[in-house]
Amino acid sequence: MAEHDAGWLREKVRDVPDFPKPGIIFKDITPVLKDAPTLRRVTAEIAGHLSGRNLNGVVGIESRGFIFGATVAYEMGLPFHMVRKPGKLPAATVQADYDLEYGSNTLHIHADALRPGDRVAIIDDLLATGGTVSAACQLVERLRGAVAACVFVIELSFLGGRGRLGKYDVFSLLAYEREQG
Repeated sequence: MAEHDAGWLREKVRDVPDFPKPGIIFKDITPVLKDAPTLRRVTAEIAGHLSGRNLNGVVGIESRGFIFGATVAYEMGLPFHMVRKPGKLPAATVQADYDLEYGSNTLHIHADALRPGDRVAIIDDLLATGGTVSAACQLVERLRGAVAACVFVIELSFLGGRGRLGKYDVFSLLAYEREQG
């Protein structure tokens, strides 16, 4: 669950029913991105949570994690590293496979993105079941880095992703305890 009240953020998240398929209520962060003061506050809140953790970088997960990860990295004066889907990174990569509800997928990071011992925060827009961020954690650890925190703008806590990340520090700005419209 979120560590504090984020009513200011909740009012900016738009529900889109039946997207990407019937029965799903998509949590759309587009209104957050088009409201500069809200985007600044999201960035500041996450950077504040991460301050004092002796980080060497920020890792963002494709694609919306790039937006928030890059703004936080900029705010904190840290390098930004991308975790991407197959075929999107131009240099040598390491990869991690993960399961989806129906099938599987793969994520990549540049093999030279991190140095052994680097401490990073992994940032994405949404924590649902935790499969994608678990794969990102594996990538960081394969490069002999350390995951200092997994940070999300929104958490769908009713899907149990936090439990899948048990050994990591997990922080979300806004949590939905049950599916709602």
